[in-house]
Amino acid sequence: MSESGILVVDKPSGWTSHQVVGRCRRLLGTRKVGHAGTLDPMATGVLVVGVGRATRLLGHLALTSKSYSATIRLGQSTLTDDAEGEITSAAGACALTDAAIEAAIEPLRGAIVQVPSTVSAIKINGERSYARARRGEDVVLAGRPVTVSRFEVLDRVDAAADGLPVVDLDVVVDCSSGTYIRALARDLGAALGTGGHLTALRRTRVGSFGLDGALSPEELTADPPRRPELIDLATVARQNFPWVDLDADEARAVGYGRPLPRALPGDPTALLHADELLALYRPDGVRAIPVAVLIG
Repeated sequence: MSESGILVVDKPSGWTSHQVVGRCRRLLGTRKVGHAGTLDPMATGVLVVGVGRATRLLGHLALTSKSYSATIRLGQSTLTDDAEGEITSAAGACALTDAAIEAAIEPLRGAIVQVPSTVSAIKINGERSYARARRGEDVVLAGRPVTVSRFEVLDRVDAAADGLPVVDLDVVVDCSSGTYIRALARDLGAALGTGGHLTALRRTRVGSFGLDGALSPEELTADPPRRPELIDLATVARQNFPWVDLDADEARAVGYGRPLPRALPGDPTALLHADELLALYRPDGVRAIPVAVLIG
């Protein structure tokens, strides 16, 4: 059986998430590699890469909470809500008080309905939203419920951009899956009447995976290349899901994808036997049924 596991990469700026996957395929000598939770090319930080059987976990790992550090520029709006897009308005941010900024941030905390950035990977009738937006189409995306558990300003710098007064805010955000930090910047700027966009974004955490021990940009591009070590699936399961140990009979049934007559602590729950991750199951009444079987 080929090696399987998770690799946490500190994605370099300017790389697409797909380019990181391609590089990892070459480093690990396998085609079965994927990632959980796309990062825009401008962004850096935690990209969770799955190898082998771990690719079956990626959809579940992508649904966990995330943390970011970012810089929001107030005073300018852009097409993409970040620094990669052309400026669409430049109202400036003159005489903007800290109290006004805090008052505008408060409604963006907690359980909110957020309209994603139009230049996003969300599909509309099978086509990515960003493709439509870049053709000049009027893209309208539906609001989505997300949770922003932390949105805090760490530092403020009053500056000028092309002679325009702007305010740069260094912020930290903890949020649920599906939250767009670009949209937070956009909505904060709209609430203040200044416009806003991201000038920097770094993802510092995806679930239990942080930057400590992540494959650095230097290690990713080293020549000659060095094969990175993977986090084994049992460790991944214990760190990211409720989990239970099975006896031999239960493990055999799971290998065939059969339901189990037992309660589970979560949806999904990781099932382990002999320090091996066998599957993810979910409760279904008085039994448990498979979500993803990783053996057999």
